[in-house]
Amino acid sequence: MKTAAFVVLRVIVLTIILFICFGVAAGVVGLTGNSQTSGQAGAGALPLLVVCFLETTVMTYLILRSRWTGWRLAAAVFFVFYGVTTFMPQIESAVFLTRLPPGMLPRLFLMGALIAAPFSVLAVLILRKRKAETVDTERNSRLVMPGSEWAWKLVVIALAYVILYFTFGYFIAWRNPAVREYYGGIDPGSFVAQMGTVLRDTPWLIPFQILRAMCWVALALPVIRMMKGQWPETALAIGLLFSVVMNAQLLLPNPYMPEPVRMAHLVETASSNLILGFFVGWLLIPTPRFDRILATTPIAG
Repeated sequence: MKTAAFVVLRVIVLTIILFICFGVAAGVVGLTGNSQTSGQAGAGALPLLVVCFLETTVMTYLILRSRWTGWRLAAAVFFVFYGVTTFMPQIESAVFLTRLPPGMLPRLFLMGALIAAPFSVLAVLILRKRKAETVDTERNSRLVMPGSEWAWKLVVIALAYVILYFTFGYFIAWRNPAVREYYGGIDPGSFVAQMGTVLRDTPWLIPFQILRAMCWVALALPVIRMMKGQWPETALAIGLLFSVVMNAQLLLPNPYMPEPVRMAHLVETASSNLILGFFVGWLLIPTPRFDRILATTPIAG
């Protein structure tokens, strides 16, 4: 009970801190609207609190279950938090959102850094992970693999992400009339026809998503190395990081993206990223059953 109260209290404190970081960072980069009424500001405060609570809850779990401490942990938290909340969504914004005002994207990237940096340091301090309570003498063998194994696993992850991205994108998002109207596209009638359109009109999109798949792997690596526990716990943590922390901000009112479009993308990316994160964790963390399968194949040798 005492431990539970400790965690709940600190989640509340960190939620408030993250909320303040959002407000301060938005003011620094000039994204606070001077013409916004108090009623509009109040209406936007509640969704932001919800977003901060969701992101804080997942990040708190990662921090508390980490074998790392101090500045090493703070740097890892900053890397994954900034990566999933700012870098990954905004590189897609740079490609697909043509309605953003000039100079908006650099400000969004800067705002994300101004939020992630203080939050990462304060989260490690408030959750009392500044110093290790005990010396961890257990050898960490996670991610220690031959180059050939890394190669085929990265290929599998890239293929899995491309499949998830385009199937969930078509069946959940693109078949929504509001989404098609927003992007100025049409539904050709089937997934196969849609992929034909992608290959004909935007052939660069598949290589771009393969690159994003490798970025997702890069964000998962420190989580895999630092997390305690067995592979299902780490895989689920990565899934929650990719789905909840990355997509929670779609709950916020956005003048550049209508609510029906945001909600369609929320369902699309939260579900596909949850599967992706769990799959990446399962594939990159050796499991007894998986090791036995590899031991009987030429790849393992």
